[in-house]
Amino acid sequence: MQSSDLKNLNIAVVGAGYGGAAAAKALSLLGATVTVYEQASRIREVGAGIGLRPSTMDRFRQWGIAGAVRKVSSPSDYFEILTATGDPIMKEPWPEIDAFGETTHLIHRGDFIEALLSVLPDGMVRLGHKLERIEDRGDGAVLTCANGTTVEADLVVGADGIRSVVRRQLFSAGEPVFSGEHAYRAVIDVDDAHGMAVDDNLRMYIGRGTKVYLLPLRHRGQVSFDITALCPDATWAPSVTKDDLLKTVEGFDERIVSITRGLDMETVNCRAVYDIDPVGRWHSDSVVLLGDAAHSMLHHQGQGANSAILDAGALADALREADSIPEALALYQATRKPATDELQRISRQGWSEDEVDEVFPGQKPASQRPTSQRTASEPPAAREAEV
Repeated sequence: MQSSDLKNLNIAVVGAGYGGAAAAKALSLLGATVTVYEQASRIREVGAGIGLRPSTMDRFRQWGIAGAVRKVSSPSDYFEILTATGDPIMKEPWPEIDAFGETTHLIHRGDFIEALLSVLPDGMVRLGHKLERIEDRGDGAVLTCANGTTVEADLVVGADGIRSVVRRQLFSAGEPVFSGEHAYRAVIDVDDAHGMAVDDNLRMYIGRGTKVYLLPLRHRGQVSFDITALCPDATWAPSVTKDDLLKTVEGFDERIVSITRGLDMETVNCRAVYDIDPVGRWHSDSVVLLGDAAHSMLHHQGQGANSAILDAGALADALREADSIPEALALYQATRKPATDELQRISRQGWSEDEVDEVFPGQKPASQRPTSQRTASEPPAAREAEV
């Protein structure tokens, strides 16, 4: 689109998470007027650590914000996958390093969203605006929020997460799909890691029905500690005891057992793990989905946040290259959907058939059904980073 057309563009972004904040930055650099509407009264990102890939860091460099991210992250050279007792399975440099001249950076989720929001102009993000209804008028859209605010925009970007109102009202009524897993996440002091965080590289330990991730956050003297375990309880925020966690790490390296035993359960984020089935169409002529709203995926490939950032970059690129908004949205989907469909597919291959059958005798969870499982000899999730 012509520069003058982009500068006259009024864009509403729904959601101030990774994808929404990144989209706001990328689209505002085009000269468009961008406003972000976030349902929360304050931004508070819970959870643990994630890995930002070289392609993601390259986007930040293009947008002039890589420095803000580097200040609150640690560069990482490689990732390692081991057995439950610490025998090596594989050790590889992070992919994409040669292609982008960047390396992966490990960062706390809270630091990441704060860094993204810090580079947006004051007033661009409006908190306390929960979307209730969206009306697609073809050449624009109207948002109605629970606080009574009505917003008209030339383009609406639905970046409102796995339970997206935009997606469910306009594109797909499908509900989130339970993976048959729980994720137990905590951030601990490096001194409480029993010597297991010796550098800035991710390590994943694989046991039967359980994976343990240790992702160092040495810039803040901490370690992101994650246990992902098969479990039939689909409760969104399950109630879990210390004994429950200890059972998941039976047979693991005694240091992992000791870390688990020492966890303060008040600080452990316990969640059932969900994704969504692929959405056939992400856009109309004036509304488009981005990030988890478009393609929420399981964390076994470490690509959720990275995909949202790449979506934001691709959307901005498409608006710059195309002659109209509808043409740009079609180009954006054609660019990003094949990659995210594949990531969604392979992210559902995190467990072997017999592991799943052991926890779900006679009935697999929905996210484990559609894809062929890895064989026992295959190293699972060879590109894991986000925990």
